[in-house]
Amino acid sequence: MSSTRDRAPQSGAYDHGSVGPRNRAPGLLGVQMSNPFSAFCDDFYVNMRLGSQLNLPHQRETLLHFFERIQKEFPAMSRFRKNDAGEFNLEEDRGSHSYRWASVEPKRLASGHVNPATVEEALQLHTLLLQMAPYHLGISPVEVDYLDVLFGFDLEFGGNHDEIIAESIFADSPLACLTEESGAKAVDFQPTVTVALSEDCRLQARIDVVTRTNSYQVRTGDYSDDVISVYLILRRYWGDRPKDPMEKLLADMAQRGEELCLNHLIPKVLKPISSVISSRS
Repeated sequence: MSSTRDRAPQSGAYDHGSVGPRNRAPGLLGVQMSNPFSAFCDDFYVNMRLGSQLNLPHQRETLLHFFERIQKEFPAMSRFRKNDAGEFNLEEDRGSHSYRWASVEPKRLASGHVNPATVEEALQLHTLLLQMAPYHLGISPVEVDYLDVLFGFDLEFGGNHDEIIAESIFADSPLACLTEESGAKAVDFQPTVTVALSEDCRLQARIDVVTRTNSYQVRTGDYSDDVISVYLILRRYWGDRPKDPMEKLLADMAQRGEELCLNHLIPKVLKPISSVISSRS
């Protein structure tokens, strides 16, 4: 997708932010390398997002000191830029199969690791940012809106993405009844499901399936090589002001998220999608 990093976030909304490796340099698409779930997807990533109800500081000295501290821990994060949305980003070379990035947005601190060797490796950057946030950016628990952990999976397919989802996820669903009409073609099958994992509903889990074909491509059959993305997002809302440090909550949420991926997302969502894609090859 054109990077959703350019879209201004809404407080508390489940926008995906900058999620995956879709700005990869030419020549790497289709290259198979290892990630913990490489048997089921082409790219895997773990992102962290800390949402604030107040604007984050954007003073020159504050931001430079913050990013310099990150760079000290991860020297390969050497590419600094500011985009039109007023977001400041520090990242490793996106031409690499695996890379990290960090972003200070108007009301959100975010980071990601694309194709980490393990989930634990991905958490190293996220943990560092959460530890630094109170001291370098002045983020207080009073202003925190939510903490997200996102597990992202990209599957490449140069055809009708929505047809793949209709066949793999909606095969036995009554919601696919319209595809039984003569000449019907799938143009928008992007299921979203959210559940509460705690009695107070402050911990929630969400599955998003994102397709990237459009009506013009379906009409003409002129498809681009793009990816179907599947996201598992764990979100912790902050209304009860949890006593545990943010990095401890992050670790607990990541562990829960990995369990949900292994027990549910992979066997019931990713495997069927991957199987249908393979049948079209």
